[in-house]
Amino acid sequence: MTLCFATNNTHKIKEIQALLGNSHQLLSLRDIGCTEELAEDQETLEGNSLQKAEYVFQHYKVACFADDTGLEVEALNGAPGVYSARYAGDQRQPADNMQLLLKNLQGEKNLKARFRTVITLITKKGTHQFEGILNGTITFEQRGTQGFGYDPVFVPEGYAQTLAELSLDEKNKISHRARAVQKLVLFLKAAR
Repeated sequence: MTLCFATNNTHKIKEIQALLGNSHQLLSLRDIGCTEELAEDQETLEGNSLQKAEYVFQHYKVACFADDTGLEVEALNGAPGVYSARYAGDQRQPADNMQLLLKNLQGEKNLKARFRTVITLITKKGTHQFEGILNGTITFEQRGTQGFGYDPVFVPEGYAQTLAELSLDEKNKISHRARAVQKLVLFLKAAR
């Protein structure tokens, strides 16, 4: 089966293609001729993921999947959540987002947080969603240079290092995205 992953991130495409093996050919947005920016204006990760996948499926007539990810902090009632990438404004600056997060957590004792990824798959047979969660805590000390976004201030459960201090291989084994992708891969392999 040929599947489009609604992204142009070549690293993500290679990573998922390796998990899928030769059973599915994975295409990027560029591969199918989609050059427009996909909208993400829903109120939930599920909604954004579905919105992107539906757009590709309807306009390009190809089976596809899309993902959306957010950091959900318990003391902030799940914020920044669906607004994680633009928490500090539409300029989408990770450093600004981290600064605002830490400012909003000043004085908080409860620093529990989780990263959550939702993947939506749409084929002619229907629509399916898969969720991956990585629990952890926020640290006020930014550490590490690997990763992006909130990784320097997120310590995964069972670890002393932040996500930004873990190697890419280590991170990919435990990440929220990896967990959602594993569910997608198992579903696709079972559906063959």
